[in-house]
Amino acid sequence: MDVLDTSGLKCPLPVLKAKKALKTMAAGARLTVVATDPGAMKDFHNFCEATGDTLESATEDDGVLTFVISKAE
Repeated sequence: MDVLDTSGLKCPLPVLKAKKALKTMAAGARLTVVATDPGAMKDFHNFCEATGDTLESATEDDGVLTFVISKAE
């Protein structure tokens, strides 16, 4: 599983960087994204709805958000 650290980046950069990373990945591959922008929680939910990718988990721990995304088949 690939990990993309977007800590310190503001909206929409975490989602844009994740989109770019997912383009290079095979269907079914998983990407973990780490972010610190509070808006990323809503952004990644919306992103996955729009792309058909699966948001497997979205967690927050002391201001650090972690998303696990499975690329659509």
